[in-house]
Amino acid sequence: MRVALFVTCLVDLFRPSVGFASIKLLEAAGCEVVVPEGQTCCGQPGYNSGDRASAQAVARRVLQDFAAYEYVVAPSGSCAGMIKTHYPELFKDDPAALEQALWLAKRTYELTDFLVNVAKAKAVSASFKGSVTYHDSCSGLRELGVQSQPRALLQAAGVPVKEMANAATCCGFGGTFAVKLGDISSAMAEKKCAGALATGADAIAGGDLGCLLSIEGRLRRRGDDKTKVIHVAELLAGPE
Repeated sequence: MRVALFVTCLVDLFRPSVGFASIKLLEAAGCEVVVPEGQTCCGQPGYNSGDRASAQAVARRVLQDFAAYEYVVAPSGSCAGMIKTHYPELFKDDPAALEQALWLAKRTYELTDFLVNVAKAKAVSASFKGSVTYHDSCSGLRELGVQSQPRALLQAAGVPVKEMANAATCCGFGGTFAVKLGDISSAMAEKKCAGALATGADAIAGGDLGCLLSIEGRLRRRGDDKTKVIHVAELLAGPE
């Protein structure tokens, strides 16, 4: 099957290794992977801030760049959720664009969801030595139902998962929320870190880089330089 990788802004700018790990996992699952060069943001920052005009302009570019592919996969429940859940609402008053948005929404998946439910990935061999605790990002969990999928892949790879009590609680990132309400965001991140550390796991894993950057930033401010924070794609793909 032919898959277009939606890289996401944060992966592109802060941790490209997540994108390369995603390609490695998709190819191992038998997919032909294409990375459309013209891709840009999904439009979520503008959408969440109420700037619908800017969000639409960016989303139209996504509709154009990913129109020709059988599947679109993103290593982010947040960006996949924007395309799959919010594009139809964003273009509800534009029949032509709405038709394109609905078509794209049907073919868009978060990475672990695609690997488990579409590609039926079986052979996953993570090289990580140690246990992890998994953070469920809000968009992936609540908009896309991503929860069991990453855990199934980790189990298949033989990686022990130690569940934190607040796995499904927001980490406080929330995109522009972390900028607008910094004190509240920091307090939420603190609770998330405390819950994760209470498990005694060697690493905190997740499927959204925004969440992971927020969690890692809080950990380091706490003086914790030991606990690893890693995207599930990197964990499962192993070293290059």
